[in-house]
Amino acid sequence: MASTNVYGDIARQIGGDKVQVTSFISNPEQDPHSYEANTQNQLALSKAKVVIENGGGYDDFVDTMLKAANNPSAQVLNAVTISGRTAPAGGELNEHVWYDFPSMAKLADQISAALGKADPANAATFTGNAGAFKQKLQTLQDREASTAETAKGTAVAITEPVPGYLLEACGLVNATPEEFAEAIEEGDDVSPKVLAETLALFSGKKVQALVYNEQTAGPQTEKVQQAAADNGIPVVPVTETLPAGKDYIGWMTGNLDALTKALGR
Repeated sequence: MASTNVYGDIARQIGGDKVQVTSFISNPEQDPHSYEANTQNQLALSKAKVVIENGGGYDDFVDTMLKAANNPSAQVLNAVTISGRTAPAGGELNEHVWYDFPSMAKLADQISAALGKADPANAATFTGNAGAFKQKLQTLQDREASTAETAKGTAVAITEPVPGYLLEACGLVNATPEEFAEAIEEGDDVSPKVLAETLALFSGKKVQALVYNEQTAGPQTEKVQQAAADNGIPVVPVTETLPAGKDYIGWMTGNLDALTKALGR
């Protein structure tokens, strides 16, 4: 069981045809923060050998369901814990660790180990598949490093912290007022002052791109998107879950393609 189809896909790539994967959240149009679990998922969770959750407050419903699942033997993998990522001094943790490729490499090893424990006869297969997956991740990391060589210090705007790790690895600087991204992520209204400051990033041509979370769009983010369009600032859409027909590597490759195109790199 995986909390989202992002982790479900990674588990599928490592487990291959030796595992049956069920993801709680798979609709790319659904806001994961507002997900409500159902009894069918509760039943599946009670039988799972391995459970993958994001952690960091992102998918607390998994922990709630686990308490009621009566499945003490399930191996629970918490991606945030595995990543080793923590909140910066005086700041908040960016829990969206699936946009951090080194963290996903660590998770791949842990998934391989958990599947090997559940199915020792196929442990070597899981290890090999994890190795192949990590090689693909390394290609993505190399692209990030290459982008950072030419784009380091370039300012961009975001609507939410979702792609933060990827942007940082590409050497980009988030110029968005912190209050704006936090309010959007929490589903709160942005104050007129903060909204004006954010819109000024585009009218003043202070950013090279807007990285826009399509899954939490609303009136205020739409104003930001329109301001970018009105001022000729490229918009790079991102999502929190896998788009239909994509696997994790293809999805992240597409995100990097769109970002580098927007930056003219």
